Amino acid sequence: MGCGLSIPKEYSISGKGRKRRSIIQEVAVFVPIVRIPVASDIVHPLRGIISKDLVDRLSALRSHVVALAEEIYFGDVSAVSELQHALKEYLPVVLGLTGKESRLESSVQFRWKTLDDDQECCLASAWYEVLSVVHMMAMLALFEANLTLIPKNGQAGGERKVSEDAKKDVVDSLLRASGCLDYSVHRILVQIPAQVKKSFPSYLQEGMLEAISIQALAQCVEIQLGLASECEKATLSVKRRLACEQVSYFSQAHYCLSGCDTSDSYGKKILLFLKWKCMEAKAVAYYYHGLVLDKGGEVASHISAVCCLSAADDLLTDSKRACLSFCLANPVTRVPPPWGVMKNMHKKIPDVAYKKFQVYGHLFEQNKNSALQSIPDLPEFALSLRPEGYELPSTDSIWENVDGQPQIQSLKEHLIDEEDEVDTK
Repeated sequence: MGCGLSIPKEYSISGKGRKRRSIIQEVAVFVPIVRIPVASDIVHPLRGIISKDLVDRLSALRSHVVALAEEIYFGDVSAVSELQHALKEYLPVVLGLTGKESRLESSVQFRWKTLDDDQECCLASAWYEVLSVVHMMAMLALFEANLTLIPKNGQAGGERKVSEDAKKDVVDSLLRASGCLDYSVHRILVQIPAQVKKSFPSYLQEGMLEAISIQALAQCVEIQLGLASECEKATLSVKRRLACEQVSYFSQAHYCLSGCDTSDSYGKKILLFLKWKCMEAKAVAYYYHGLVLDKGGEVASHISAVCCLSAADDLLTDSKRACLSFCLANPVTRVPPPWGVMKNMHKKIPDVAYKKFQVYGHLFEQNKNSALQSIPDLPEFALSLRPEGYELPSTDSIWENVDGQPQIQSLKEHLIDEEDEVDTK
């Protein structure tokens, strides 16, 4: 399972066939997995069926993606934007294989592998290739967002000093990733036959894709809440609403995994991440809910406020343990420094909870048997974020007039193909 990579320049390694130095990575935006394409034979299955120019273009574009992906594998993170561009160039061309009129959907075996442990999945399905490309675009958006938030010096536990504009760019990346995954679930998976989907690895399950899409939205709200906590004009009600929305998103993401196979390291890691972030979000939500309730003048309001603040303190303690469990799970990641709204919450929550109990503790003695001492429910709000709209591009015009029927080659063209085949051996 790949978490967002933070790779200092001094550890950058180039040259294929060399092992990367082991680096314990840090997570700000969680990237459940990064998959990269592996060189696949496109020429032979399509030779004589579509034009040589089309075969060569398809092969060249995919080979370019493979080469750039290998650069990321060996630590060249500067290739992220170039790889994103290469995927956008490749996608309209490979889409031609999915057309019913071309009858080529299962003609090529496409190979992909996971970045961390080289687990490979090879399937003869053009729609699988399209899904893998769009999935990679989503993971690269998460990957890029994580890099933006991680300290450039690469020091463990370094304070995250990120500009407001950079944080807004991260939100844009997260919404883009969410949109790609949402589209994959509702528009691409339905094109793939059930027998092909049975061969999918766990991280391409429908529930897993949905969970990561919603997790991206949750982390958008996490950043928005961090910005609101630093803004003097933001009211307690606004902060509470954002905190409660964050709880809802993380809870939804966790629910999406309920029907998935999460027994492997990928599933276990994302479950631990969502458990940690959901506890953390609830701690903040109860903190702000308690402060809002405390503004009421009634005894009931003060008692409920103290109950909320006490719950926030307990959840904060539990979230620290959950964070450690996440970091220790394979692959091991660094314990991140508190950032965003949590930067101050680790001190604020226990301090405010203690002070409020000191002020209103006598009310609990006077109302020992009262139902007021139960923890109130968090308010529910309509969720404000949706995945960014994504649509597949139109099929490249090079596919016009391709009918998938065997083409008659001249003797000269056949001999040239044979020479090319000998040269590649």
